[in-house]
Amino acid sequence: MSTTEIARLDAETAPLVARRLADELALGDGGRDRVRALPHDQIKAYAAAGLGALTVPLEFGGPELPATTVAEVFRLVSWGDPNVGQVPHSHFVFLNQLRLNGTREQQQRIYSEVRAGALVANAQSEFGTKHVRDIRTTLTPAREPGEWRLNGEKFYCTGSLFADYLAVLTHLDVDGPLHVAWVRAGTDGVEIIDDWDAVGQRTTGSGTVRLTDVVVPEEWVTPFAVTFEVPTTYGAFAQLLHAAIDAGIARRALDEAAEFVRTKSRPHPDAITIAGAETAARDPLVVHAFGEMELAVRGAEALLVEAARRVDEADADLTEESAARASLAVAAARASTAKVSVDVSSRLLEVSGTRAALTSTNLDRHWRNARTHTLHDPAAWKVQHLGRWAVDGTPPPRHGQI
Repeated sequence: MSTTEIARLDAETAPLVARRLADELALGDGGRDRVRALPHDQIKAYAAAGLGALTVPLEFGGPELPATTVAEVFRLVSWGDPNVGQVPHSHFVFLNQLRLNGTREQQQRIYSEVRAGALVANAQSEFGTKHVRDIRTTLTPAREPGEWRLNGEKFYCTGSLFADYLAVLTHLDVDGPLHVAWVRAGTDGVEIIDDWDAVGQRTTGSGTVRLTDVVVPEEWVTPFAVTFEVPTTYGAFAQLLHAAIDAGIARRALDEAAEFVRTKSRPHPDAITIAGAETAARDPLVVHAFGEMELAVRGAEALLVEAARRVDEADADLTEESAARASLAVAAARASTAKVSVDVSSRLLEVSGTRAALTSTNLDRHWRNARTHTLHDPAAWKVQHLGRWAVDGTPPPRHGQI
């Protein structure tokens, strides 16, 4: 890990840098998906551009950019390649966890490495447990005072194959509260397995992480369970970034559909004889479909912007009410972007015609990516919490999925 500090971006330059990176990513995302070529160079470029340090607090030398900027960066990068867009999701979520619960010494240590380009990945979910928040991984006391032994196996560890640090969600002792163990990826006893084989988001480096008697010094452990004892935007911020990924997928799918129709699609015979449309792009039914998709994508993007604004407002004046407003706004954005990304990436093939279904076009990757990523947190529960608020004012629960 280099100790050279990268340039610090601001609210104006960060989206510009993200757009340039997105344009570069878009040149090769289809090819990487086709052969499942992991984007090691692209992730290095992301970090080298300073995009991984956007939320490092001012007091630790970072720009401490607002959620509105971070969400827009995620949307732009995910337009270029949603795999690269998703890789740093847990990085930002656990940097937020560090901000909330870490000691000053822990913050200084990790933030300084992030400013130099270090990447954090998650090791949260486990296979075969009762539900997503059922964790069996455990820290138990080691022989040496001030040390713990970490044991467990994690599934769907997004970004782990590119990570410098793993943020491992674990119980402190067998029945103790949940904590985060910050573990360097190369530590003895850490095995990161490249076994992710989903239909979409194929290059997110979401391998299995196996932890066997990993020695974790006490100063590398932070509390997690206390996060939800008070109002925070922790869950809202995490879900906001997921919504931004979906919004990026939706916009890219629409852009590629338009390009395909303009350059490769043939008009339907009836469009020629009845509507006088000599090209597919002039077919009134195709144009109408594009209008509907544009309307849907714009609506999702607007909800994303509103949700990010609500998160920033809550961070500026955190109360039970402001935290709830942020969570509900993000729930609306997440439900919308999830639906729109799947719908538009599917309808892409409808408006483009039979030729678009050829494997050589790889246009189906947008639907595969959207369908896979939107399974992360069921949108139906976002709608449920919105409905409960609308009916009787019940605030959303406190956890990382809302």
